[in-house]
Amino acid sequence: MRIWIFSLIISQSLLAAKIELPWSALPKTPPIPKDNPQTPEKVYLGRQLYMDPRLSKDGTVSCNSCHNVMASGGDNRAFSAGVGGKLGGRSAPTVWNSAFHTVQFWDGRAASLEDQAKGPLTNPIEMAMDSHQAVVDRISKIPGYVSQFKRVFGDKGVTIDGVAKAIAAYERTLITPNSPFDRYVKGDKKAMSPQAVRGMNTVIEVGCVSCHTGKNFNAADDLAMGEGNYQKFPTFTDNEYVTKYKFLEDKGRGAHTKSEDDNYFFRVPTWRNIALTAPYFSNGSVKTLDEAVRVMAKVQLNKELSANQVADIVEFLKALTGERPKQQMPELPPDPPGMTTIDG
Repeated sequence: MRIWIFSLIISQSLLAAKIELPWSALPKTPPIPKDNPQTPEKVYLGRQLYMDPRLSKDGTVSCNSCHNVMASGGDNRAFSAGVGGKLGGRSAPTVWNSAFHTVQFWDGRAASLEDQAKGPLTNPIEMAMDSHQAVVDRISKIPGYVSQFKRVFGDKGVTIDGVAKAIAAYERTLITPNSPFDRYVKGDKKAMSPQAVRGMNTVIEVGCVSCHTGKNFNAADDLAMGEGNYQKFPTFTDNEYVTKYKFLEDKGRGAHTKSEDDNYFFRVPTWRNIALTAPYFSNGSVKTLDEAVRVMAKVQLNKELSANQVADIVEFLKALTGERPKQQMPELPPDPPGMTTIDG
């Protein structure tokens, strides 16, 4: 009861003082790079490519296989299955609002959506194409794609940069505005429940905002594209969670850069739509949101939360679920008669 009363007092004082929150509402449109302007034709081409399993070696895996835009934007598995059923080593992040990430992937190894789109195509555990040229060669065999690339990119025709730019253009439409939190910060103080407001104040009070800030809850709004917000995880290792959930098995950014200074540093994940994206953490080891809250408090802040605090924070995190734009499966251009593009 004392905790509830204290949280209520904090909530009321924040509202009365109109203290600026460390987050902002999600914009209606994400940053658009000058060298890849949005057009309806490009976005549609990107949606086709995103959904097309022919971009994988055996024609079984598309971008949507692991980042399902009909659902959570991920696949709600600890590890995604690629070509031949091979399992990756990290949980697939949601694609929703990825346009607001300043870097891509858990380790931030891609500076843009365009860079990110190229990676899985040739990853032997994901889509497993032999090379980017192999991707271009396959798409170039499909007349419907050839004509569309010409319409979108002119005489450049089918290129791997064009593939990446089209997919990235489509992904920049995958934003989820108008969550209860967004409505709340825009002035509708009834948009979030009293419990969610208590949870919002609790995450400020306990220190979660040292990492989770800004419009996407994972980086300050003034952080430039390509400049990642990396934080060490786990920070406090002398607890049962680190062993139970095997957090020290993934060296994070260090596994990519090969620098010991980068070991156990990860791009801070977004909180938006987090209620939809279980299981949690880079290894998908935690199945429920309330457990994820307890884990984060202990391994990052060395704090143990009460049951009421956990429940309040979970309610706040649920209030970050936005409105997903309606998705429709595109019509994919067919293979030419008598010819298959699949290597098998």
